[in-house]
Amino acid sequence: MTVKDPGVQTPPPKDEEKDSGPKRPVDVSHIPEPVPREELRTIAGNVSPYKVLGRTYRVIKDPSNYKARGVASWYGKKFHGRKTSNGELYNMYGMTAAHKTLPIPSYVKVTNLKNKKSVVVRVNDRGPFHGDRIIDLTYTAAKKLGYQKGGTAEVLVEYIDPKQYQAGKKAASAPAASGEPKAPAPVHSAGYALPANTFLQLGAFSKAASAKALQAKVVKMTSRDVLVVAPEKEQSLFKVRVGPFVDNLELSLFREKLIKANFPTPHIIYP
Repeated sequence: MTVKDPGVQTPPPKDEEKDSGPKRPVDVSHIPEPVPREELRTIAGNVSPYKVLGRTYRVIKDPSNYKARGVASWYGKKFHGRKTSNGELYNMYGMTAAHKTLPIPSYVKVTNLKNKKSVVVRVNDRGPFHGDRIIDLTYTAAKKLGYQKGGTAEVLVEYIDPKQYQAGKKAASAPAASGEPKAPAPVHSAGYALPANTFLQLGAFSKAASAKALQAKVVKMTSRDVLVVAPEKEQSLFKVRVGPFVDNLELSLFREKLIKANFPTPHIIYP
């Protein structure tokens, strides 16, 4: 499920470590479901077609009518802290999911067909690539659906259009606390956490003056540091970078701001 580069899907790790949840049961009732919102979709996580374990997959161009019934699994400690397919950090206490073909990011409603419990999750990863499973949820999402002990459940997965969801959203009753120790809640249950060395690179120039001119324009648009990185060797360039970013929502909003202001589309780097 995890990838080394956020723009390219690769097979899940082949190590033999068995996946699991926390050492003892924890209460997840205080962890909120993500609120579906319109997000910029980039190449990160959306390479199409892509191949895993000898099989080719294609990302769905228009998921608006997506509805599928099948088996849901969940993933936990084995992947906790690793990069997801769009470069975010997987948190088993968040409310996210891995899906083979839905665009990243997407929001879906997942219903356990046995007990009729439902949750909303944000798709930010690729998988599951084993058997007939159609979606992989976090430990928290699986526990909210009541199948974390059994490992899998028959579910219905339905795509959520953020525009329609926001317009028709109704207040939901809070789930009851279980009496177990509380799970550590992520800053964003939608899974926006990024590695600490995540930067946006806005351009590369042969002349320092050109790089500094771009720096002067961009510094007025953000509270993040705007850096001019000097060449490390001959024939390399002066690079303009913004960051570091630790939240992909902030990064995406800033990238959209740059694009609307007619700046060249920046790309993510991990220097």
